Amino acid sequence: MQVFHTENKIIITCNKRLSAYLQQEVEDLGFKPVRVFQTGVELLGTVTDCIALNLNLRCASQVLYLIKSFNADDPKQLYDELVEIEWEKLIDFSGYFSVTSNVNNEHILTPLFANVKVKDAIADRIKSVKGLRPNSGAESNKTVVHLYWQDNEADIFLDTSGETLAKHSYRKIPGKAPMLEALATSTIMATHWDRKSTFINPMCGSGTLAIEAALLATDKCPGLFRMNYGFMHIMGYDETVFFTERRKLKDKAKKETGFKIIATDISEDAVDIAQKNAKTAGVEHLIDFSVCDFADTPVPEEPGVIMFNPEYGERLGVHTKLEATYKRMGDFMKKECLGYRGYVFTGNPDLAKVIGLRASRKIEFYNGKLDCRLLEYELYTGSKREPRD
Repeated sequence: MQVFHTENKIIITCNKRLSAYLQQEVEDLGFKPVRVFQTGVELLGTVTDCIALNLNLRCASQVLYLIKSFNADDPKQLYDELVEIEWEKLIDFSGYFSVTSNVNNEHILTPLFANVKVKDAIADRIKSVKGLRPNSGAESNKTVVHLYWQDNEADIFLDTSGETLAKHSYRKIPGKAPMLEALATSTIMATHWDRKSTFINPMCGSGTLAIEAALLATDKCPGLFRMNYGFMHIMGYDETVFFTERRKLKDKAKKETGFKIIATDISEDAVDIAQKNAKTAGVEHLIDFSVCDFADTPVPEEPGVIMFNPEYGERLGVHTKLEATYKRMGDFMKKECLGYRGYVFTGNPDLAKVIGLRASRKIEFYNGKLDCRLLEYELYTGSKREPRD
């Protein structure tokens, strides 16, 4: 099973409403999607292609390589189909593997039962050929096998990512209610920011938006922050391919930008966390951090993008206090940010109305399971902005 060189179906998964941005990334890498759906992109490629995808993609969650498609009405048929696969050529008998699944079958009351059937089939097959069973468990840092089983149609994949790609591995201190890195990147992509002009992030929290903006502007990919993937634990893996791909990432990454990225927060602790995360990502020198109320955020004359990710009352904050905050955000953008494009990411439509500006676009996202909008405001220059006292 020469999976590193055999072309087959690849499914790249992502969180809901991120697939358009994932598609853009995939196409920018030179791949042609076969299908784009709500939670992912399908294409054809090899596990070697999966290496490049894992290292480069910012909006993805998992990169899945198809091993076999088949029909299975019940767990016995599932087992019988899986035990025929030459797992001994994919998973070392002295290795470790885990199983994940997405199952909707009338015989399966819990996905854990389906996972056990997959584990048994793999382990039994390898033992019958090699005389020993590999270890298995819940950890996703070695070989990962994924089952997609809907009604009687089943696909079995190698999860070449292992642990999720949606976390970009630089954020060692998450802070309070952080935005997932893949979501942060997607929201920035949705603004059509040119990555060459000012980017301002008041209420920066743990710094994810500002850091992702700096990473986008310098073309630094998530693969630079991670040294373990699922593909590394598949038999036949050649580490020179990984290091060659990683060298490409290093070579294309820029060290400097010719514009300002500004991040502020009223919390000294939040700014301290953001600075530490930015240092881990290697972009702390590109971001001007300061502790202040958002209304005192410095706004350079050269226009660009200003982006807020305020609390929206789902888990944090007091509603009446947030109403005043949202109104002040609108006033700040109207008075201080003329010529910019303003963005507010929120999961609270009632609070959005308090901003007092007409949104030119309302872009749909989810933050976890919460229905959210990225609101765009064109802050036209009616007159030159007056400097503050």
